[in-house]
Amino acid sequence: MSWNDPNASSEAQKYDNPIPSRELILSTIGEHGEVTHQQLAKAFNIDDPDQFDALGNRLKAMARDGQVNREGRPYRYRTVTKQDIVTGTVSAHPKGFGFVVLSDMPDLFLHEKQMRWVFNGDTVAAVGTSIDNRGRTEGRIVDVIERRQNNFIGTLARDEEGFCVELGSPNSHQPITVTDDNVQALNIKQGAPVKVDIIDWPNQHEFATGKITEVLSDDNDRELIIETTLLNYDIPSDFSEAALKQAAEYQEPTEKDIKGRTDLRHLPLVTIDGEDARDFDDAVFAEKRSGGNYRVVVAIADVSYYVTPNSPLDQDAYERGTSVYFPHRVIPMLPEVLSNGLCSLNPNLDRLCMVADIKISRAGKVTGYEFYPSVMHSQARLTYNQVNDYFVNPTDKRLPKSLTGNKDVKKSIDTLHQLYELLLKKREERHAMEFETVETYIKFNEKGGIDAILPRTRGDSQKLIEECMLLANTCAANFALKHELPVLYRNHDKPDNEKSMRIHEYAKNFGLPFPEENPTQADYQRIIEATKDRPDAISIHSMLLRSMMQANYAPDNIGHFGLAYDEYSHFTSPIRRYPDLMLHRAIKAKVTNSKQPVMDFSLDGAGTQTSDTERRAEKASRFVESWLKCHYMTDHVGEEFEGIVTTVTNFGLFVTLTDLYIDGLVHISNVGDDFFVYDEQQQQLIGKDKGTLFGLGDLVKVQVAGVNMDLLQIDFDLKEKLQSSAMNQTKKQPAKKDQPKKSPAKRSNNRRGSSKKS
Repeated sequence: MSWNDPNASSEAQKYDNPIPSRELILSTIGEHGEVTHQQLAKAFNIDDPDQFDALGNRLKAMARDGQVNREGRPYRYRTVTKQDIVTGTVSAHPKGFGFVVLSDMPDLFLHEKQMRWVFNGDTVAAVGTSIDNRGRTEGRIVDVIERRQNNFIGTLARDEEGFCVELGSPNSHQPITVTDDNVQALNIKQGAPVKVDIIDWPNQHEFATGKITEVLSDDNDRELIIETTLLNYDIPSDFSEAALKQAAEYQEPTEKDIKGRTDLRHLPLVTIDGEDARDFDDAVFAEKRSGGNYRVVVAIADVSYYVTPNSPLDQDAYERGTSVYFPHRVIPMLPEVLSNGLCSLNPNLDRLCMVADIKISRAGKVTGYEFYPSVMHSQARLTYNQVNDYFVNPTDKRLPKSLTGNKDVKKSIDTLHQLYELLLKKREERHAMEFETVETYIKFNEKGGIDAILPRTRGDSQKLIEECMLLANTCAANFALKHELPVLYRNHDKPDNEKSMRIHEYAKNFGLPFPEENPTQADYQRIIEATKDRPDAISIHSMLLRSMMQANYAPDNIGHFGLAYDEYSHFTSPIRRYPDLMLHRAIKAKVTNSKQPVMDFSLDGAGTQTSDTERRAEKASRFVESWLKCHYMTDHVGEEFEGIVTTVTNFGLFVTLTDLYIDGLVHISNVGDDFFVYDEQQQQLIGKDKGTLFGLGDLVKVQVAGVNMDLLQIDFDLKEKLQSSAMNQTKKQPAKKDQPKKSPAKRSNNRRGSSKKS
């Protein structure tokens, strides 16, 4: 041995033919800056083949453990510095591995061994260690910076080592051990759902330990999965005592509260909402004016009067960012005494509001507007169905008297309908997009299980209210820009060039032009109009919708591509969206000549927070709905259903069942007796031998093959192709030299991608 190693004796005790210790290797690499395996062996005068191989294995282990970085070919090793350490969020996969999600660079892949440290959503410091054979940068966790949650919901289980709480996806890799005394004290049966608090966090050698604090009822799967989701997505469901105290101190509006407000209690303002709505934050009124012009009054609950800046209520609302809507349950942004009470524009009660008073020409153009704080008195709580029925038959005896028996309300509703038809033409002129998609809702039985999944109908009343809200939102954005108010705008950027190119190729199926880059709303609308009456319209429009960018909140306005507005904001839902509340405060301060509120957060920070909480709410809602649908389908394994092909990939077909609106995957191995290739441009699977085509809009019969509740994956077997869409007719392929370039999609027994969440 020709190297001076302070750990030589320790190495000699472990190995018959010792090599330099990790500490010596690190210091030597540090002196040289960057070395190869060969150079390091030369520095240590190692020429023995066994020692050379052992040194290589040690370097690999050090790279795996994050002590050195390994790059290039041949591998060059250097020590890990502070600059190599990145901070990100753990995303756990149900199969046990995970990723460190990073905002400004590719994510780090975490093996199961690394996932032993962490739960989904934890914030960690990590280093990249090496590149695996799939091109992914493997990561090693250096430190857990912040735990996302301290308590979990799971199921009590027992093995030879004792009791533990098994968690569901995405934390199924982390059982939490609990003591026999804890289980016996609460008299818990195996399989019971429980809530557990963490006592000691996991490490590389031991699972987490915890204490069960509550035994949950397992009578209602829906409520149990919602509670679990609230914890897993870190969604606050309880308000602070200070916020509840503040909310409880408010009373019904008094003359003092009303003073200085424009009194609109004489106007026949009404609310029009869904059958199950409980918070009414908007009311509408319209009247004809001289020359065929219109006046529209959009009254929005004055939440800002109650939720004062930086108060406990405000802090809780900012943390939540939005109300979260689950099937049959809402987690409100504000306590219910406000959201369903004082801030809700309930009928026959005085309510404080902020008003957008808008003037529109007979050509449908906004000619003026003003904003002001007001007091109103709703003269009717109407539902969409009631107003739609009224439009069909105004003399229907089943209609509420608050509509048919009040001539002022009736006149306003008639005027709103006339105005809607005018605004609809303006919408078409600016090429705002109107996709043919299906929105569903779940009908539950008494036990909380799914009774039916039904499509939501969307009649003129829904569209009428939407147009009124768009009017108010655009006027509010214009006002804020004109006066440079400190607000958040609702931005929706145009699609990127990669997605545009994909649609460009796909549009060739319909003989329609679509630009390769920088598409306009008119380009999209051309395809929408050309395909809206086709039987596969929903599949086509879903693909168009997926090409869109995500909308977000930001202090700088860039407009809204989908709605075809140059300036846009959210003004109309301050009960359930924090950006609307911010906009109300800024507009009210301006029109009342008051100082703009000084907030505890920056505008940029608020944009990030409200965009993130919106995404969180959407993901949580989708997860619960997916879980409920998968749970429902476990009772239908083996049954056959008809469905429509809605997505085509290189690993199979996603099919939406026509009666249940539930999605599942027909894997490539179950598509048919042929060798299929994937044509990404045409969105088809093409049988190489027989020329069989499968593509968007095809009607098929499938059998439910299985349901994976951890992955929320439903697998179908294809039983029969019932009908091809117009562009997916079976045909023989051209000669090989003329074939377009396609990705192979071989039959295989291995799943090549997880099923789309149902």
